[in-house]
Amino acid sequence: MSFITFNLHPRIVDGINRLGYDTPTPVQEEAIGPVLEGRDLMGLAETGTGKTAAFVLPLSHRLLGGPRGRIRALVLAPTRELAQQTHDVLTVVGRDTKLRSAAVYGGVGYEPQIRKLRSGVEFVVACPGRLLDLVERGVIDLNHVEAVVLDEADRMLDMGFLPDIRRILKLLPRERQTLLFTATMPPDIKRLAHDFMRKPTIIQVGRQGPVRGITHELYPVAPHLKASLLVELLRRNETGPVLVFTRTRRAASRLAERLQRHGFRAACLQGDMPQTKRQATMDAFRAGKIHILVATDIAARGIDVPDISHVVNYDMPDTVDAYTHRVGRTARASRTGNAINIATRDDVDVISGVEALLNTRLQCLTVEGFDYDAPVVREGGLRQASHRQMQQSRPVRRQWPAHRQRPRAVA
Repeated sequence: MSFITFNLHPRIVDGINRLGYDTPTPVQEEAIGPVLEGRDLMGLAETGTGKTAAFVLPLSHRLLGGPRGRIRALVLAPTRELAQQTHDVLTVVGRDTKLRSAAVYGGVGYEPQIRKLRSGVEFVVACPGRLLDLVERGVIDLNHVEAVVLDEADRMLDMGFLPDIRRILKLLPRERQTLLFTATMPPDIKRLAHDFMRKPTIIQVGRQGPVRGITHELYPVAPHLKASLLVELLRRNETGPVLVFTRTRRAASRLAERLQRHGFRAACLQGDMPQTKRQATMDAFRAGKIHILVATDIAARGIDVPDISHVVNYDMPDTVDAYTHRVGRTARASRTGNAINIATRDDVDVISGVEALLNTRLQCLTVEGFDYDAPVVREGGLRQASHRQMQQSRPVRRQWPAHRQRPRAVA
């Protein structure tokens, strides 16, 4: 199939060419037609499948006709990064259509956003909190919105935005088009769709799980050796850009500093960083100046770097859905990628869930020559008993399943 099939306006086609798109991805094939027809749509798609263009292109086509200078389409996104990326795509398409877009999110000053909005825009891409703030200030008028997009709806749910989303949807005109994109379909998202959508067209591209083309590797290790093992894995493998996930901001900062001490071009991305520093870090990562980015789930949401070769779960996520979103940062746009899971015995449950999702067992791997019995070293150089000795001296809360007892060495 070609984009020509959709009979998009020539100015939209110029934008497609400028974006470097060749043929539609599966989600674009399924979604563009119904969106052009003005139908509500619920899209279940794996991450990295091209869903931004699946709504930007047809909505831009529809908005070419009609009044200018007022907000006619609203896109809600969970993070500043995703909002900015969507705004960037709209900006490219808008060079020929003259449709204007504004990105609205927290962490930066109000005045530049207010000036942009008052200059007159047709698209607003917003994080829910800042949007409601500007509505209350009387800066944003939502009375003329013809279409609303809920992008990564399950992520917005995870981040606690559901009450804000419901409040925003109640502020919009009843006669509107509603598009919802999500990688998973938890009950609260089903209820949201039932309450605010009208007989939506439902499309599902691929299965609700990790993107195809990803190799999933499992490296069991004692908790105190995780950082040393990661250093060895990075030294022994040639990689492209690497995204490493930790559970906390403190862990992300400390791990990035440790990687830097070992000579890696690493940096951390934290949710409490100033927006200017976050943007500078992301720009450096995309440009290749930073090779390894260490981040928490919240900080990493919305990251879209097409050539990430490895995603490392330094701390395993709490849920299978979170695993899906993490590893979906690699193998973008039909590329291949690797998911490296550095796991302790406390991670057995989530690993079992991942295996059920993948319908395969993950074989335990070891790094040849790595000292898995190295002792814990306290600050000040005092040595504790080895991990094996500690495990022998007290009961283990969870044991690895029987099939994990004979790991395979990896050079």
